[in-house]
Amino acid sequence: MNHCFLLVQVLPAWLRLPRSERNRLFESEVLSLLPQHPGVSLRHFDCEAYTTVCSDVLMLAVPDARALHFFVEALKDSALITEPYFEIRQIIPAWEDGFRAYEAAQASAA
Repeated sequence: MNHCFLLVQVLPAWLRLPRSERNRLFESEVLSLLPQHPGVSLRHFDCEAYTTVCSDVLMLAVPDARALHFFVEALKDSALITEPYFEIRQIIPAWEDGFRAYEAAQASAA
């Protein structure tokens, strides 16, 4: 399983919304995408109290690069980005224990 960290920044338009509307929008614009993208899961981390780099981190677990690409495209089409309520600051793909997979491949090739 591959992972991708989307560092996003909340914008004032989001903060002006009542919390109930924010929750509704996150569910309808983000969580509703998951059933359309099999194998993709999402975790949300709030970090604005700890850093100025971003306000939130979305951690995606994806089966492959195609699934990641398609999910990010759908997210970019959502109201969260188009309104805009959030700005995507960085997209950081990662492979958990990738060095171990590399070492195992090198060992089996030897």
